[in-house]
Amino acid sequence: MSTVSPNLSLPCIQQNQAQKHVTHNEALMQLDLLVQLTVADRTRTAPPPGPVEGQRHIIAAAPTGAWVGQAGKIALWLDG
Repeated sequence: MSTVSPNLSLPCIQQNQAQKHVTHNEALMQLDLLVQLTVADRTRTAPPPGPVEGQRHIIAAAPTGAWVGQAGKIALWLDG
């Protein structure tokens, strides 16, 4: 059995896995991020100064700060 789903790469719960809730919650957060995706903007190169819980951004080219090396990826503010 694979450790991730074939399309969304969601983590699968393995037999005899400790802390199954961690894997399950990670999968839920990935679904929440990706399904019906909307973003606040796609021109930002650094994290916003006052992000809102659940806010998503497409990281623009030449990112700085915490986003260095993450251009083109989706950034999500989660759990403060």
